[in-house]
Amino acid sequence: MQGVLLARVRYAGTLAGRRAPGLEGGLEPRPEPGLEAGVTRSQEDTGERTAPLTSDELLAFLERLSIRTETREHPPVFTVAESQALREDIPGGHTKNLFLKDKKGRYFLLTVGETAEIDLKRIHSVIGAQGRVSFGKPEALMELLGVVPGAVTCFGIVNDTDRKVTLIFDEALMAHEIINGHPLRNDATTSIRRADLKRFVEATGHAFTVLNLSGSEAT
Repeated sequence: MQGVLLARVRYAGTLAGRRAPGLEGGLEPRPEPGLEAGVTRSQEDTGERTAPLTSDELLAFLERLSIRTETREHPPVFTVAESQALREDIPGGHTKNLFLKDKKGRYFLLTVGETAEIDLKRIHSVIGAQGRVSFGKPEALMELLGVVPGAVTCFGIVNDTDRKVTLIFDEALMAHEIINGHPLRNDATTSIRRADLKRFVEATGHAFTVLNLSGSEAT
């Protein structure tokens, strides 16, 4: 599968009514006032549970926040090896995500580098979980993040309208200027600047933590 071309590139983010250039451009995105772009807030106000956002709706959400992203489509990938074979030269840090649950029923989403090794027997002491953690069930994954196994992504936090999931980034991953993840589906990869990723998370009403999840001190 090495060398398969990515099918399409989509840019999200506009400035002054024009399509924004790629991430290599020098213009800084400008936040819009308030959260009129925020689907999350309207859901809270009505108290209604709506269907999870689609990939296109996620990208539109980012665009309304004046956040530039670059999305490349490709065949579906289910493993890190498949992702590495398809992505060619997409710059930045590439992610894998662990959807975990502790003994108290609390959920955690750990977003780490694709080659990071996480010790599940000890990670609970790093993230503040109650007892050892296990992987969350697919039903909970869909209910809380709106994604299926194989498409787990930090972008899924936009669907956690009740803020039941604690989001934690690995500090080694966050050393990258550009972060890459699935836009709620595993047949595309979205690149976003680190600062804009943080702003996106905050726009959903979530807090996040950056911890040493994969380094020697984590074990």
